[in-house]
Parts: sequence; structure tokens; C-alpha cells
Amino acid sequence: MGLFNYIVSWIYQVIQFFISKLFSPTPPPPQRRISNPRRIAVIGAGITGVSSAAHCVGHGFEVTIFEANDRDHLGGIWSRVNPTSSLQIHSLMYRFHPSVRFKHEYPHRDAIIREVTDLWKKYRLDERTEFEVPVHSIWKDEKTGKWFVEDPSYGGFDGVIAAVGTCGDPKMPHMPGQEKFAGQIYHSSDLAGKDVRDKNVIVIGGGASAVEAVEFAVQGGAAQTTILARSDKWIIPRNAVVDALLSFNIFGEETEFSWVPELLLKLFFYRDLEDLAPTRRGLYTDTPMVNDDILQQVRKGRVKWLRGDIKEFAEPGIIFNHRAKGVPKGGPGKETTIKGDICVMATGYHRPSLSFLPDDVFGEPYKPPNWFLQTFPIGHTDICANNCTYVHGIGTVGNVHIGLYTRLLLMFLADPRTRPSTAWMRIWVDWTRMCKRAAPAGALEFFTYSELVWWIVFNIFSSPWRWKWIFFVLWGWGSIPANRAGNENPIANGSARPQADTKGSESRGPRNERLGPNSKPTYSAALASNMQKGQPRETNLKEEPPFADAHGQQAKEEKKKA
Repeated sequence: MGLFNYIVSWIYQVIQFFISKLFSPTPPPPQRRISNPRRIAVIGAGITGVSSAAHCVGHGFEVTIFEANDRDHLGGIWSRVNPTSSLQIHSLMYRFHPSVRFKHEYPHRDAIIREVTDLWKKYRLDERTEFEVPVHSIWKDEKTGKWFVEDPSYGGFDGVIAAVGTCGDPKMPHMPGQEKFAGQIYHSSDLAGKDVRDKNVIVIGGGASAVEAVEFAVQGGAAQTTILARSDKWIIPRNAVVDALLSFNIFGEETEFSWVPELLLKLFFYRDLEDLAPTRRGLYTDTPMVNDDILQQVRKGRVKWLRGDIKEFAEPGIIFNHRAKGVPKGGPGKETTIKGDICVMATGYHRPSLSFLPDDVFGEPYKPPNWFLQTFPIGHTDICANNCTYVHGIGTVGNVHIGLYTRLLLMFLADPRTRPSTAWMRIWVDWTRMCKRAAPAGALEFFTYSELVWWIVFNIFSSPWRWKWIFFVLWGWGSIPANRAGNENPIANGSARPQADTKGSESRGPRNERLGPNSKPTYSAALASNMQKGQPRETNLKEEPPFADAHGQQAKEEKKKA
């Protein structure tokens, strides 16, 4: 078995090596700044913020990362969890950047933080990060088209990536009678160094934090661990193949065939513990827990899993209304006292606010997560809320989609013709909601990973203007010249033939035309000319780009009406 594991580990390292070589963008040059007029503001220095920023600088865009906390919080939520916390899914599904090289299949916190830090330094993001700068607002100068973040002294930005994530400060609700409890009460993120040996541990909650708390208690030698959960959640195996297959539901909702994976899980995973499987909630309605060991610990008797409602704390423990399977929250049950020495509040984290974004992105019926591709606010192709609008899903928050969304933003900024119109952004949201109108969790509140990738691929192919960007968006192959601005270039047409100079005229890109005295400049030619002269990107052209967006007249008129 040791030889087999060694071979598997070696193959995994080889796979990561080739992924890194094939898909990692080139780090920026040694000088501090990149000679590109386009700048991106990244809000948040977690795995998504650092990865997004690395993609930006790797493709020639300048960035500034704004992090509300100090340097110790680099890595976001991973900087605040227990040292014993580990990745619940296979690390192959959590490679948040192509250059990440995990040594183990299920790395612990320190290994993940190390990869984030290495990525941050490799792409020289340490020179581009502003710590202890909480962002309360961003605004746009309509004359220049530049975004300003918190303070004008940071300069203007062409685009904004909101990467604040979904887990902020620990959520520690106060419960009736809490002061009566004779034991200690901790949040699940504050278990480092706590002694649980030979003690009875009560875990309040039934999500991923509860699973980690149970693992901590079992490994720490607790005499008995009891989970008190209000509702049932699906538990799926810690297996990369199984997890990937479950995420292949491209419809992103319960279908007439959803009973198949649910039945297989009950037969081959839950087995004798089928009573713990949800009855009223389908697999594709909520984020499942990924764990192999917890059911085994229940079988051994070291862990009890009880569903019901907490009435109040008492001196010896918690008064609990234990409900039978199928009885809804608050329904009838048997009242009992669960004794414990330590209570762990696995109650999750507060969701970080996106209130720093412009007010118009929160208007009904297009407030998050009901945005274009779930990440681009309606009318704003220069804002990407990466990994911070979803509610539930099956897949991963740290994989190729971080790069996909980031490169979509870069494409929109570099080539105005690729930008979807405000009308099309609304149509896409409306169409998605109509197709998933029967989804119990909501059309864009729950999705699978294959569904997310399908959204992106479909929208790339839906516009001919984006076809030349396919290799760039999907795989990060190619580069964006500093003066792209709508002109053709090698990545756009697959040709690197130099353009011949014309006597008596300036060097031009292949789409620039010789203009007569009475000719009107095309959008791309005039925009490129303005950029060469150092003028702002927005112009007073009478022609609008083929796909008007938030910068176009259509959006401006809508804003005036609002």
C-alpha cells in the first residue's frame, strides 16, 4: 500500500508540474511597475484576490490589492481557521492558480497559506498590496471612465475585482441561558490549544465547521462528541472522482434523475446510517459536506449526530428538542438534556459585505447573485465579483474559474467589442432564471461546477467578437499588448506578421484605415489614437462600439432615467 500511495503521489506531482508549465502566466519583470496603462483594483487578499491579481499582472495589467486587515491575514479565511483545519476536497480541485503545487492530497492550513504566500511573492504582489485599508466605497469618474477606491490618492483604475469571499468574521450567536453553562464555549475557529481529552464535547451546527470541530475532538481524545444539528445536510465521500462526477450535473438543479446519485450514496456510503441522510432536501439544493471519517466515528460510538432544536443552555449542558427523521424544524420531539464540558459553536461566519460597490448594482430584480455569469453586475463589465456572490454549490471555490472570470474581465477591458450589452446581461439572467425556475434553492443561488464552466464557454462562443479570445480566456494562452484597445493582434488573429509602414503616415494596426478629410474615425481607430496620445479611454465618438455596455450611451441614458 505504501508503494501504491507513493506512485499516486508521484503521478499527482507530475500532473501539477505540467499544469504549471502549460497554464501559468509569466510573472512580471523585476521593475516595480508594468508599462501598461490599464490598472485593476483587487479588493481582498484571500486566495481569490491573490490568484486574480496574479493572473492580471501575468497578462500585463497593473494591480493594487486592498486588504482590510494586516499582513497576518494574507490568505483570507485560511489565515483565521485552526492549524489543524485541512482541505475537505481533493487538492486537485482546489488549485486556485496554475502555478500552485500541493504536496499532499488534503493539505492542512499551513500548506495552503504557504502556497498563497509563494504565489503572492512570485508575481511580486507584495509590492502591490495595501494592508489595513478597508474599502467602504468605490466610485467612477464619468469623464475619464476610471474607478477610484476609497481615496483618490491611489489613482484611477480601469477595472475592479471584488474578492472579499463569503466568510468574514466568526458568527457567534448568543443563546438563552448561555451564562448558566458550567463549561467553556468556543467558536469552531478558536480551538487551537484547547484541551478536550476525556471530556464531553457538544458541537452546535451541521456544516463544514461542525465536521472540522468533530475531527478536532476525536483526534484530541474526547470521551464523547455530540453534534446538534437543526437540519440535515448531505455528506459525500472524500473522493476526487466521486466529487467530480457529482458536479457534472450541468443543469445545476434537481432533475428527474437526481434520485440516482442520492440512492447510490445511501446504499454504498451511508449504508446502515441511512437515517442521517436528508429526506426533504435533494442533493442539488445545498452545499454538501465532504468527509469520510465522520460516519465511521458514528458507527464506533465516539460521535452522536442528533437532529433537533436547541431550547436553552443549562448548567450541565444543553436542553435539546430531539426530532425524528422527517419532522421539520420546530416540530414535535423529545426534550432531553445533552451534557457536556465544552461547547463548540460551529455556526459559521458572517458574509462580507459588497456594499462598497455602486448602489445601482443592487437594484431589483438584478441584485447579487442575479448578475451576468453571477459575477458581473448588470451594466458593469468592468466589475468582477469573483467568488463572493454564490450561496450554495457542488464543486469548489478554488480552481480554474478564478482565472476564467479574471481573463473575461481583462478581455472586456482590452477589447470593447467583446463586452455584452446591458440588455444582453439582463436577458442572460432572465433566461437562466426561467430555465431553473423549479430549482428549490434558486436559479443562481445554487450551481454545480460544470454548470459554471458551461456559462462561461457558452458566452464566449455566443459572440463572434470573442472567438479570437477563446484560447486566452479558457487557457490563458497569449498576451495582451499595452495598446490593444480594439485593434487586432497576434492573439486575436493567430498571425504575427508585421504591418508595413506607409510613407507619410504613422504606424498603424491592421484594422486602422487611411482617413480622408471628410471621413469619420472608427471606434477602434479613434480609441487607439487617443490611447497613444495619453488621452482618457472614453471619447466623444459619434459611433458606439458594437456591444454597448456600462461605458456606452445606452447605460448612461438608463442611469439618467433612474
